[in-house]
Amino acid sequence: MAENKVLELVNYYVAEKLGEDIITLDFRQHSPFVDYFVIASARNEPHAASIMREVEAKLEEAGYEIRINEQVKGSQWFLLESEGVVLHLFWGEARSYYGLEDLWKDLRI
Repeated sequence: MAENKVLELVNYYVAEKLGEDIITLDFRQHSPFVDYFVIASARNEPHAASIMREVEAKLEEAGYEIRINEQVKGSQWFLLESEGVVLHLFWGEARSYYGLEDLWKDLRI
């Protein structure tokens, strides 16, 4: 895998805040818009919000722009994008319901 500082930071801070089941999907050969997906789970919404605040703050401290940081109310899913790295952070049953890693299982790193 090519070096990607944003990817390293996202993975590090999700793990540091005790995110669970962290996986990375490599989209570089499959999308002109996205380089990587990081998919992780949190215990609940407050835990997910804490992880997202930490990742956002650390990326901004490192000088990276956050282009997307959102949650659709009731979706149990936060989304953050910076420099071609998209973090999908789920809690509850949402991760298995949406099944992102199953859709692109061949891209798993």
